[in-house]
Amino acid sequence: MIKLRRYIKVVVFLACLAPVGWLLIAAATDNLSANPIKDITESTGIWTLRFLIITLCITPARQLTSFKELIRYRRMLGLFAFFYGFLHFMTYVWLDQFFAFHDILLDVYKRPFITAGFTGIVAMVPLAITSTKKWIARLGGRQWQRLHRLAYLSALAGVIHYLWLVKAAIQRPVLYGLALSILLGYRLFARLPALRGERKQREVAV
Repeated sequence: MIKLRRYIKVVVFLACLAPVGWLLIAAATDNLSANPIKDITESTGIWTLRFLIITLCITPARQLTSFKELIRYRRMLGLFAFFYGFLHFMTYVWLDQFFAFHDILLDVYKRPFITAGFTGIVAMVPLAITSTKKWIARLGGRQWQRLHRLAYLSALAGVIHYLWLVKAAIQRPVLYGLALSILLGYRLFARLPALRGERKQREVAV
């Protein structure tokens, strides 16, 4: 059983590397478009959003099915979301802006879609840092869970960033937004019994 888990984890890890592997192969074989920076930016951005939403799907899927093993892959998927987000951000900072930090700050301030994207990346940083078991122990389970709700903020910022970027062709960002709305709705629905219990406790205390 342990060997099978390790095998599955390796398969999931390699599958998560596939998008960046495809980009490297496409770049090496000159199969990117006439605007390779745009290709890299779009691919890494889309996969950041996909991995965020996939990561957020883990808990509902685990609760709704008997496949409890899914939780073992949540940390890996979340870190891959950060990995692709970092690549997306660095493509902009390095290949697009050539580390012109003054211009980058102006972009963040003046261009709403970049502001939204920057917000999403910043929200992912504490999630990546505190993803280890040691950080869970330091913060405590409840505080750690509260902090990691930032994943919803990051995903929401990513959807807005994508929506404002494409302007007219909004079908794909709208689909991601719908998926995120369903996940947020499920989370709220699942929390209702606990919220009612807390309310009753407060009423009894009064």
